[in-house]
Amino acid sequence: MIVKTYLCVYLGSAILAVALTPLVINVARRIGAVDRPGVRAVHRRPTPRIGGLAIYVAAVLLILPTLCLNNAVGVACRGMRTQLTVLFGSATFVLAVGLVDDLKGLAARVKLLAEVIAAGMLCAGGVRIDSVAVTPGLVLDLGGWGYLLTLLWVVGITNAVNLSDGLDGLAAGISAMACGVIAICAVHGGHVVLAVLMLALLGSLSGFLLFNFNPAKVFLGDSGSLFLGFTIASSSVMCVAKSTALVGLTLPALALGIPIFDTACAMLRRFLERRSLFSPDRSHFHHRLLDLGLQQRQAVLLIYLVTLSASGLGLFMLLRDDLGSLVVFGGVLVLVVLLFRVVGMICLPEILGKLQRRRACSRQERQTRSTFEHLQLRFRQVRDARDWWQAVCQAAGQLDFAWLSVRIVNVNATTNTLVWRGRCPPRYSMHIVVMNLPVVIDDRQMEFEIAVPINESLESATHRAALFGRLMDEGAARDPASTVHMQDMKPSSVTCRDGKTADEREDAAVPIVGSVATPV
Repeated sequence: MIVKTYLCVYLGSAILAVALTPLVINVARRIGAVDRPGVRAVHRRPTPRIGGLAIYVAAVLLILPTLCLNNAVGVACRGMRTQLTVLFGSATFVLAVGLVDDLKGLAARVKLLAEVIAAGMLCAGGVRIDSVAVTPGLVLDLGGWGYLLTLLWVVGITNAVNLSDGLDGLAAGISAMACGVIAICAVHGGHVVLAVLMLALLGSLSGFLLFNFNPAKVFLGDSGSLFLGFTIASSSVMCVAKSTALVGLTLPALALGIPIFDTACAMLRRFLERRSLFSPDRSHFHHRLLDLGLQQRQAVLLIYLVTLSASGLGLFMLLRDDLGSLVVFGGVLVLVVLLFRVVGMICLPEILGKLQRRRACSRQERQTRSTFEHLQLRFRQVRDARDWWQAVCQAAGQLDFAWLSVRIVNVNATTNTLVWRGRCPPRYSMHIVVMNLPVVIDDRQMEFEIAVPINESLESATHRAALFGRLMDEGAARDPASTVHMQDMKPSSVTCRDGKTADEREDAAVPIVGSVATPV
């Protein structure tokens, strides 16, 4: 009887998905919920992107009637009514947030916050990991850490599935395999409610894939990918919570191995490149396969094959109750890592090199920021023109400029030219960025020409030049009563880094050859 229920749930949700998906496509076109081709997009024509609604409705319409059945499935569902209500409530909330993003657009941080809130609702409703059985004789009681583990797992898997939705049928196909794996795990452990839930979702995905596989007529959208990721992660948590078996997490982790590793690599890549962790890019695993020359359908089928192989090998964990299951998990994990290494997403020397460069850049930024803050205080203490010029020279020296000159046009049309000379390296011995900065202080026009050695990087040089420009801006914005007056400055005065004047040093004058005026 239970087997018949399983079969009816799967086939019923598949048929419903086949019937509902065309309706969702028509609605999406009418309301303008279409994904148009862009820089990161692989598709060539506008495609409806709220297909997740068809999956959600098809699954829910098959799960709800099971609560009314008079067999063992119905009794079990009614016994877990509270947990199911919490699960569907939080999953519906995530779906709604994704739908708003599909229609209006939401910031990545807003979606992340919504996922955290939904995962918190899940934990508060009793769907969480309290303990994990590594072996029959070794059960880890997580206590309060169970909340954190559940939160990280649910949010992480949700985002992994969301990021994998980059090719036609990719996220839906991987999610279908994960649902199948969890369903097998649930049937093996006697968790009929989870089996029904996963089979309903698997059926709706099977029907949806008829329209989503390349060439896709409809996309999951964030509504679908977020809903699938959240529901799959929550179901695996329920599987662990019912039996405490570690396989409830490790088996879905293998089925979702490519999305999980792809997400981890994306976070690491953005961190090393000093970009926002939420910034989009085109360097995901499926993008690498396309860059290697595979067609979109070939790349998706290859990922399907890898996912099926990892899931199939992972099923051997169900046959072992000891540490042997962890050995199987570790072995399959190594194979997935090797695959990422083959496509060029994991290169340890390159990662270490980027990490060193990031540390060096961060250290340089901290030092420059500290120098700038000290110079800010110095400029706020300026009281006359000579003191201002000394502060300018000090700033040029501490920001490691090669030279600096300023041409001052007074109100009576006379001009003063002041020059500061830094280090005196051999001519053309280093790369230098030369910039012209127009500044107005005390109704007098000034034009700075600064020469900044590139040293570590062009970014560092332009950053130091920008900070110097900020010092000049702050000086120009001061109270007129405290501004400096330039009329008493000696024309054509030259100051070297060591404090000597042009009369004392022959090499103080700096030839400015081939200068390029560049705005900061």
